[in-house]
Amino acid sequence: MNAPLTPPARTAAEEALATALAGHLAAGVSPGRVGELSRDALDAFRLHGLPHRRVEEWKYTDLRAALRSVPPRAPAPTAAEVAEAGVTALKMEGVPRLLFVSGTFAGGASDLAALPAGVSALTLEAAIAANDPRADRIGALAPDRYDGALALNTGFLGEGVVLTVAAGTRAASPVHLAHAFPAGAAYAGFTRTVVAVEAGAEVTLIESFGGREGVAYLANHAVELAVGDGATVNLVRIQEEGAAATHLGTLMVELGRTAKLNLFLLAQGAGLSRYTVHGRFDGTGATAGIRGATLLKDRQHADTTLFIDHAVAGCESRELFKTVLADKAHGVFQGKIVVRRDAQKTDGRMMSQSLLLSDDAEMDNKPELEIFADDVQCGHGATAGALDDKMLFYLRSRGLPQKEAELLLIQAFVGEAVEHVEDEALRELLIARMVAWLEKRAA
Repeated sequence: MNAPLTPPARTAAEEALATALAGHLAAGVSPGRVGELSRDALDAFRLHGLPHRRVEEWKYTDLRAALRSVPPRAPAPTAAEVAEAGVTALKMEGVPRLLFVSGTFAGGASDLAALPAGVSALTLEAAIAANDPRADRIGALAPDRYDGALALNTGFLGEGVVLTVAAGTRAASPVHLAHAFPAGAAYAGFTRTVVAVEAGAEVTLIESFGGREGVAYLANHAVELAVGDGATVNLVRIQEEGAAATHLGTLMVELGRTAKLNLFLLAQGAGLSRYTVHGRFDGTGATAGIRGATLLKDRQHADTTLFIDHAVAGCESRELFKTVLADKAHGVFQGKIVVRRDAQKTDGRMMSQSLLLSDDAEMDNKPELEIFADDVQCGHGATAGALDDKMLFYLRSRGLPQKEAELLLIQAFVGEAVEHVEDEALRELLIARMVAWLEKRAA
């Protein structure tokens, strides 16, 4: 007879997090159904703890080993911290910005009055306290399986915003959710953004993440995005935090009939980062383009993990990720497309391509297909290699110096992913930030 399995002994970080979660719940910050979600998350965290390498989805990002200690949860920011965060956070001319400082929504420093017509925002705290119907969306898109990063975010529910884009709205400008951690003591911040884009609406959302170099904070952000029938969402995510930071991000998205999602991720910050996408097609004729570029140096570690669930027929998904690794950086791409039995006429394609600029750089690719239907077009692939010597020779023979030739080839490599961003100003912003990273490294 086999002995029953017992959970491993909890680490100091897990003990601290469990204690902090229990204290958050005891304070009664999240009553009612949301409180139940938080209590369930605490119970799950006590059982499973931080994800580790024996958990298949976290095989290449052992969070239990990486987080030996955790900073305390951030208190309400001071006026000086809000002012500094306002400077640190990305700002775009003519784009209303909702500012989060160390995980706390800074309403007084946000452009709530400038939101485009048809777009409304309510703080998560206000929605929960007033038992607003919009609070019912919280947790509605959570995956069935346990996710340690999401469990922590759910356990600390309380900070964030609920965004609604009314049916038929064509938002006149993007909406920018800017997250910043100012200098000073390191803290942990947990935020939840809940977005409902109603039928026939169209909106561009921008998420940006920044923080001072040398501050060892923990950022944990989650987004629940419901895209209604015939609606279109363009989502751009820019993650440029300091090398001492740890960044955990989660996107949960559900697409209605003929809905469209265009998602682009730029990751070139944090010492350790993990971004998980749980995507589900819930209406026929929906399409999703999920693309990204990751630029890493020194000993940075970045993990992008996708779970794409084709649950209904006639939907299309495209995933393309480009990774550039220098020095001793470590990149991870895990992508899984599941095609359900009734999801005939599915068209799903996934590709991860990596460029290693150093013999010490490392890339782990794990694309997967799980197909239970018989009338589909699906494919996946992964490549990893160095710069093309023949192309370098060709460019140098035309008079380009070595560094300029390398820079040109790397720009072309990542450019294939960013060219799918339709907004010209956003596309130029992304290219400029990637070029700045490349030039700084080449200097």
